[in-house]
Amino acid sequence: MVDYTKINKYLTHIFNNVLIIEEATLRTSRFSDVSIKEMHTIDSIGEAKMTTPSEIAKDLMLTVGTVTVSLNRLEKKGYIKRYRSEHDRRVVNVSLSSRGRLLYRLHRKFHREMVKRFVADLPDDSVKILQTGLENLHTFLEEIK
Repeated sequence: MVDYTKINKYLTHIFNNVLIIEEATLRTSRFSDVSIKEMHTIDSIGEAKMTTPSEIAKDLMLTVGTVTVSLNRLEKKGYIKRYRSEHDRRVVNVSLSSRGRLLYRLHRKFHREMVKRFVADLPDDSVKILQTGLENLHTFLEEIK
């Protein structure tokens, strides 16, 4: 029998712990000037390589104004660069600076190691079942946002 309460407890606990660990790691690293929200902005930019504030806002489910504040801070700290589009000067593109790319790679490494540990010692068929469950959860969350 499926224990939905237990599964929900694990998901909630895991989500909260990942955020706490990420925040603590940032605070004690050479990137201590970056908040967890700014880290998520950096992560969104890094995934796209070059993007716009509107695309970042959509990805993070935030307003463009909120993202703009984060981008202003990240630009002052030297983590991002802004470029005007050559085709349409009204469009602003955003990419990571070399410092931003370094932080992005370190953050990706943490997540990669977390996933490796998560599936360690699981048979391939169990990993596929797990992946299907996570895809189902992702689809559900995408539908209700």
